Amino acid sequence: MATTLSIDFVSDVSCPWCVIGLRGLEQALEALEGDVSAEIRFQPFELNPGMAPEGEDIGEHIQRKYGSSPDKSAELREVIRTRAADLGFTMNMEPGRRIYNTFDAHRLLHWAGLQDPDRQRPLKHALFAIYFTEGGNPSDRSALLDAASRAGLDVAQAAAMLDSDAHADAVREAEQLWQRQGIQSVPAVIIDGRYLISGGQPPEAFEKALRSIAAEKATA
Repeated sequence: MATTLSIDFVSDVSCPWCVIGLRGLEQALEALEGDVSAEIRFQPFELNPGMAPEGEDIGEHIQRKYGSSPDKSAELREVIRTRAADLGFTMNMEPGRRIYNTFDAHRLLHWAGLQDPDRQRPLKHALFAIYFTEGGNPSDRSALLDAASRAGLDVAQAAAMLDSDAHADAVREAEQLWQRQGIQSVPAVIIDGRYLISGGQPPEAFEKALRSIAAEKATA
């Protein structure tokens, strides 16, 4: 019988390594099918909580925030693009793209988890695709409703939620909770509230860690 693990996936919609981490985790779980199953909950983390509504040029943002030169940024974009492609995800990271505030996307994800926990993951994938593949704005209401539709959620209910301030306090409280627990970068994958796997790990690394954790749990 498969060992069930509870997984909190702490991430941001505008984090490319979070795409890579989620894809790696999912492929690891596919490889472990029959031995390990998982209940995945998506938890909020904002890389840029103070970002203005109009966003910022991503190259300028990275240079200001991390001090990375244009050449280094280009090298990193290619590394990320290749890693994502190897996992079956198309990531368009041309210069001139923008990065945006993601708070409403996190509100939508929180709401989706309350409506139907099984809809959170397809919503997360839709948000990643809209931003990284299609170049959309994950703070834009129409883009968020498009993601809700792709995930099979009730669009009218999603619109009513986004037009209110519903779940804003819950998202902020969750963000603060994970920060208090020491999460300062994402993705952060917390297994059964005890084990932390950090970063956009490859499937093999996730598979090894999950197999070890499941074996320990099975014999506890």
